[in-house]
Amino acid sequence: MPPSYVNYEPEQMLLLPPALQDWLPKKHLAYFVSDAIDGMDLTPFHQRYETGGPRNQPFHPAMMLKVLVYGYAVGVFSSRKLAKKLQEDVAFRILSANTFPAHRTLSDFRVLHVEEMKNVFVQVIQLAQECGLVKLGNLAIDGTKMKANASRHKAMSYAHMVRIESELRAEIEELLRKAKEVDELEDQESDIEVPQELERREDRLKAIAAAKKRLEARQREADLARGRSEGDERIPRNEKGEPTRGPKYQRDFGVPDAKAQESFTDSESRIMKHPGGRFDYSYNAHTAVDATAHIIVAVDVTNNASDAGTLPGLVDATIENTGVKPEQVLADSGFKSEEVFSQLRASGINAVIALGREDKAVTIDGRKHPHTSAMSAKLMSVAGRSAYRMRKWIVEPPYGWIKNVLGFRQFSLRGKRKVEGEWNLVCLALNLRRMFSMQAA
Repeated sequence: MPPSYVNYEPEQMLLLPPALQDWLPKKHLAYFVSDAIDGMDLTPFHQRYETGGPRNQPFHPAMMLKVLVYGYAVGVFSSRKLAKKLQEDVAFRILSANTFPAHRTLSDFRVLHVEEMKNVFVQVIQLAQECGLVKLGNLAIDGTKMKANASRHKAMSYAHMVRIESELRAEIEELLRKAKEVDELEDQESDIEVPQELERREDRLKAIAAAKKRLEARQREADLARGRSEGDERIPRNEKGEPTRGPKYQRDFGVPDAKAQESFTDSESRIMKHPGGRFDYSYNAHTAVDATAHIIVAVDVTNNASDAGTLPGLVDATIENTGVKPEQVLADSGFKSEEVFSQLRASGINAVIALGREDKAVTIDGRKHPHTSAMSAKLMSVAGRSAYRMRKWIVEPPYGWIKNVLGFRQFSLRGKRKVEGEWNLVCLALNLRRMFSMQAA
């Protein structure tokens, strides 16, 4: 007797139009993302299209936002992959209601609405508060180095810029001389297309000159911050401009180090050290995480490898986003400074911030650094040590989920402003995924 299989007719046409909603489980992340965004105020998105006219029919902002947020929540960040998912993936087709924006449209929407993403991030936090997932008993803050969309092979050191700039100027002068000779001899059989070669070199010279100016501008700012001034002859001086003892500065005012590098693809990114010892063009992405359900309640992106000075801003952003002052703020030694401790104390924020490794004693001069001395005493207390041990448990999991679960390890956009918008998108997508998992539990 032949086996009896479940009916299988691959050529059978559907007699009635299918409902895509029947092809996904009722409790699916796509539905949760859709419902959450439907309940948000998307007025800033709509305002961009109010004067577009009847011929300009953009895709609905709610649909575009749902596709982007769900894509980031399941680890699909490329606009080309998102466009492909809209054709092949049932969840994406449900969110887009069987509309198919091209990859360029998706990419442009993401870039155009980087500021609006911040507003959506705040609304997701407020939704989490309403669900009881944000209580701000303990707030932990940390940062991670995230690779920029910039290649190390499309960058140049200052010394190399100076040399190449000189060589290009000489080549341009030689090409201009040849062009003049060709014009005079009316020789059309030259091996070199002089106008094309001239344009190519001039474009490269402009790019190098602009990068060189950016490096010099940053160095001038750094020198001014150190108390230097134009024409100081490399001699250290006091506030009155009088020479002081000490070794001379190694370089003239505003002259960068020969090894200082600048990227031609993302000029606002900086070389930073990553775990394992590698160096890459990156941004320093910060999060403030609530202990209740590991919801990210504030974010920040800088192009400074140091975390110093960023903590008060993240605390203020948390209060602004939630309307609640955290009972206790936890952070590692990268955020320590006398000025930061002073600002937190003035704001009435109870903070526990490490001054070094837990197993090493730190000697503090209480007269020069009273706030740091007070923090040292707090860390030595039983309550302080107990509170600080919670820091890693609170703030590290979201970074692990972002990098290893979502698979987000590099920004797609370029420029600090756009990167900030993308970081908001990543964190709000993670928050929604986290809220969904907590609801399912």
